[in-house]
Amino acid sequence: MNSVLVMGLIILAIAILMSMAGKGGGNFYVLAMVLAGTSMHKAASTSQIIMMTTAFTSMLIFNKSKVVDWKLALVIDPPTDIMAFVGGYFAGYIQATTLKLVFAIILIVVSIFMFLKVKEKPIPKKKKFGYWNREFGKYKYTVNLWLTLPITALVGLFAGAIGISGGAFKIPLMVMLCGIPIEVAVGTSSAMVAATALMGFIGHAANGNFDLTYAIPLALIAVVGGFIGSKFALKRKPKNLKKIFAVTNLVAALMMIINILN
Repeated sequence: MNSVLVMGLIILAIAILMSMAGKGGGNFYVLAMVLAGTSMHKAASTSQIIMMTTAFTSMLIFNKSKVVDWKLALVIDPPTDIMAFVGGYFAGYIQATTLKLVFAIILIVVSIFMFLKVKEKPIPKKKKFGYWNREFGKYKYTVNLWLTLPITALVGLFAGAIGISGGAFKIPLMVMLCGIPIEVAVGTSSAMVAATALMGFIGHAANGNFDLTYAIPLALIAVVGGFIGSKFALKRKPKNLKKIFAVTNLVAALMMIINILN
């Protein structure tokens, strides 16, 4: 019980900070639990259920603001969800050390994405098979399904295996490759993250890597943290916020590598 309470306070702090920055936080949840002595498999499954509940809460808020493109999510998210289940299930057959190493590598890649400047740009309409010219409210954009579907499937595979959200990849993908406005990309990503986390969790749980008494309290605490962070979030975030989180991710990757070596 004491370990759950201590971890609950850590998860609460992470949830508040992540919600203020608009991040899923799976990388920090997993790292915190692993450093506290939780097995990698258990940490990954617990992180999935935490992200599922917090992303669902965020999705309700975004949906109220009408920035969740449900048709877009229903088209590009199924490959992510299917592969998240595959990744979550087969993670049970992979050694914890290997998963930790993959986790560290993914954090480094996420950091690189955070350093990139995500600029909105119109994508020319193409009347070709595999190009979807989408209209959503006042927005118009073209989705290149040839690129989007394979990338989201690959993101789902790794996200499901190591317990992260994949939002750091999906949002730049939607903005840079599909010309989707950032607010719609973020809102739609919240719905997709919830679904991806659910499938990843089911995959882990099917292999027995789930502790109900450990995960449920932490998930509820994370939801509270999400509400607190959203309430106090600044409308205009510091310009260097993304860089701060990118550097933090690199430090987290280094800490995971040190954990492996020990």
